[in-house]
Amino acid sequence: LFLSSPSTKLPCLSLSFKTSSNPNLCIASQLSTLSILSFTGEKIGETYLDLKSAPPETARAVVHRAIITDQQNKRRGTASTLTRSEVRGGGKKPYPQKKTGRARRGSMRSPLRPGGGVIFGPKPRDWSIKINKKEKRLAISTALSSAAQNTIVVEEFGDKFEKPKTKDFMEALKRWGLDPKQKSMFLMMEVPENVNLSSRNIGTLRMLTPRTLNLFDILNCDNLVLTPDAVDYLNGRYGEDYEGDTEDDDEEEEEEGGGGEEANENADAEQ
Repeated sequence: LFLSSPSTKLPCLSLSFKTSSNPNLCIASQLSTLSILSFTGEKIGETYLDLKSAPPETARAVVHRAIITDQQNKRRGTASTLTRSEVRGGGKKPYPQKKTGRARRGSMRSPLRPGGGVIFGPKPRDWSIKINKKEKRLAISTALSSAAQNTIVVEEFGDKFEKPKTKDFMEALKRWGLDPKQKSMFLMMEVPENVNLSSRNIGTLRMLTPRTLNLFDILNCDNLVLTPDAVDYLNGRYGEDYEGDTEDDDEEEEEEGGGGEEANENADAEQ
């Protein structure tokens, strides 16, 4: 969906589309069959990934808007410069107005001199922008659908690591056909401590859970690794049968708005 050349052909996938009554506003459901690998790298079964996907002509715009929103909302907006009225000094006239042959100057802190104020410099501001929840969810599901050709499913391997050891995790990556030098993103319902400790020294890996799943890491990875429980979660959360908001949505909204409420409470306490 995101290739630069429209003539480039993708590998064939089994697709099933469900169109609405309005053909201009249809959202397809893309069905992809994925192989389930064991911890030793053998194929032990198959599963499917059935996610909503934006139409090809609007997929780029939806994903672009979502990724720009995520990146812009991370900006702190604390950059600040001093104007000529705020910079220290400059209260005394440097030299007389007349009879010096020099230009008239009322302050040494003019923006035209070193150490002076800044003209039209940045001031603290709020960079955050809004995006609809349905639009953001569609962007994530579209990105996951486009990454289906580079996605593998691995059985639950949390209990396979009796102790933290990076070497064992590197060997497991090779058994699954993954190059440790390429960027890989693991999506698990819960990351065991030994798995987290074994993988944290590998700079190309990202271990995510449903609470930390984000669009940037999906687009930034070369390979996507899922567990069977994660596949069920994605099908239920971003699939065709998803119905309305869940408790996770409410919790995410509370987290996003929690910072502002705490800041207001602190400001009231100071006053």
